[in-house]
Amino acid sequence: MPNPDREAAFRALLRAHQGSLRRLAASYAGATSEQEDLLQEIALALWLALPSFRGESSEKTFLFRIAQNRCISHIARRRPVDSLDGLELDPADSAKGPDALVSDAEQSSRLLQGVRSLPLMHRQVIVLALEDLDYREIAAVLGITETNVGVRLNRARARLRKLMGEPA
Repeated sequence: MPNPDREAAFRALLRAHQGSLRRLAASYAGATSEQEDLLQEIALALWLALPSFRGESSEKTFLFRIAQNRCISHIARRRPVDSLDGLELDPADSAKGPDALVSDAEQSSRLLQGVRSLPLMHRQVIVLALEDLDYREIAAVLGITETNVGVRLNRARARLRKLMGEPA
């Protein structure tokens, strides 16, 4: 791929999936600075891998496969992070009062903590499902069957419900 096309494709992919990549990084990294480092690692890996993209999958699947691999590498070499430093929430709905905003923030924090505490194989499928990837796309990203995606997702949801104190 010529350099101008590569750069345009790179920028377009990052721009189109910026929010998803931020949420993905937040599910694997604690502090905001660690999340930013992980996002940089993902961007670099994408830049390096982009010339090898042959269109055998969607660009979204290609991007998430690279991002998941970077996240796994990241958690494999870091020490555990238990704090939720730098937790960023989506912009507040101006119609909500302070009590509702605090409640939403607490629930988001609990959910993020719950997702982070899941075993890796469950965390992977739940994070990708939360980013609206379908079973086929998740299977392609993780290199597993769609049936396995369904099994892992059901187990991840059940475990997350239990962690959140909700009935099964």
